Amino acid sequence: MTEGNFVDYLKIYASSGKGGRGSAHLHREKFVAKGGPDGGDGGRGGHVIVRGDKSMWTLFHLKFKRHFRAEHGGDGGSSRSTGSDGNDIIIPVPLGTIFRDADTDKVLFEVNEHDEDVVLLEGGKGGKGNWHFKSPTNQTPRYAQPGLEGQEGWYRIELKVLADVGLVGFPNAGKSTLLSVLTAAKPKIADYAFTTLKPNLGIVEYRNHQSFVMADIPGIIEGASEGKGLGHYFLRHIERNSVLLFLVTADSEDVKKEFNVLLEELRKHNPELLDKKRLLAISKCDMLDEELKEELSEELPSDVDTVFISSVAQIGLMELKDKLWELLN
Repeated sequence: MTEGNFVDYLKIYASSGKGGRGSAHLHREKFVAKGGPDGGDGGRGGHVIVRGDKSMWTLFHLKFKRHFRAEHGGDGGSSRSTGSDGNDIIIPVPLGTIFRDADTDKVLFEVNEHDEDVVLLEGGKGGKGNWHFKSPTNQTPRYAQPGLEGQEGWYRIELKVLADVGLVGFPNAGKSTLLSVLTAAKPKIADYAFTTLKPNLGIVEYRNHQSFVMADIPGIIEGASEGKGLGHYFLRHIERNSVLLFLVTADSEDVKKEFNVLLEELRKHNPELLDKKRLLAISKCDMLDEELKEELSEELPSDVDTVFISSVAQIGLMELKDKLWELLN
């Protein structure tokens, strides 16, 4: 998935179909005198339905189609014929998608299951035909109900990436490089800050044909939860990761301080993020010999498991996958 094709936030307009009109038909047939009312009911308008699709990773397919209108119901006919129901319109979305009312910002629902259908807007009910209104005192009603109007509105769609492992670190910590080595993903890699502007996803192959999904989240800087850097725009993606893999470079001036800054930014954004399982990886460790590793180990945080890795030199990657798999299971 290229960076430009990753869309995780947009606004759409949706409207359900209007219900069909009931018929006020009176029966006309040779040799049948005063056949009476036989107008049928109108069909219901089409629903607007949101459906979860596990094969999707982004909202890109909705980027150029922002208006969704369901079909109106058919009108009732003679001989108590009911009008046809309007066709529903289905909006497929990736798992982890949240729908909000654009006016109130209220969360309406969230789609987390494959093939899960949620009715965003119900179609209007069809009107009743005149045969419903006949009675001993009103034997030839010449009126019927109109169909009910459909519903409409603007909605904000927000995607929170569903990945097993989320990469957390400062810019240039080696997150994109690690993702490119462990998976078939091709994230943008360069030697300047904020190379990654959108999350990238990749599938990590493990032993015995098993696998798990890893997400590369844009780099965090101090003050990100207050809007600095790329701000909290991307922090919401971390909320859906089962395990957080913190990356700090081996040439960092203070590994423990950097790790604590990252934790604090997550806490400010959402304190529940601190309850997630986490692992600390010291990246770019190909520049360290065993003596330097031992010295560095003494300065590492004591409350989190640590692994030394190098994506370029392929050092410690199998150990990293083993530890991640153990945390995930």
